Amino acid sequence: MGLFDDLKKKAVQMTNSTVTQAATNAFKKATNKTETVTFAKLPDTLEEFKALPQAQLSSPFDTAALTVLALCYFPKDRELCYSMLDAIKGPRPLSGQEKQFIRDRFMDKDYVPRSYFIGATPQNDYTPSEPYSIKVSENPYSYDNENYAKLFVTSGGADSPREVLMRFAKDGKWYLWDQFILSDIRQPESTNPWA
Repeated sequence: MGLFDDLKKKAVQMTNSTVTQAATNAFKKATNKTETVTFAKLPDTLEEFKALPQAQLSSPFDTAALTVLALCYFPKDRELCYSMLDAIKGPRPLSGQEKQFIRDRFMDKDYVPRSYFIGATPQNDYTPSEPYSIKVSENPYSYDNENYAKLFVTSGGADSPREVLMRFAKDGKWYLWDQFILSDIRQPESTNPWA
């Protein structure tokens, strides 16, 4: 054993303890809180996306909102969408299966992700209000699984909120783990023959 091995081991234990304590504090505070995440400007590039204040990933609410934002780019530039999602997935990038799932969900339904922005409804073809904002909610069970946060976003075209799952990492950031927001919603009125 080297001279500094004990110090290194102690430093890792202290870091892990600090990160675990931060996650535990978040888990203990679960209520029925709702946060509105507002984007002052929508990014045009991956670099601008990474420069957003929410991209610090210090809150699961920010990560959930960034997930919605990233998915909105798919119809315009699917590779940019994938890169944005990879940026908030951290050490676990999108798999080929996840990319295929996203592609499948976007067939003729490019409006689904933008339906999560405040003001976007079937009546206005899911056109969000400005400033661009997303409401993200927790419930008393959001932090039941250690190091995970299950939060919810509401679509203007669905009857119940949809889930976004984040995982807390040892670097103190909340990364996207999984999302369930691309499920079908009501059609925009302009394309709905029954509306």
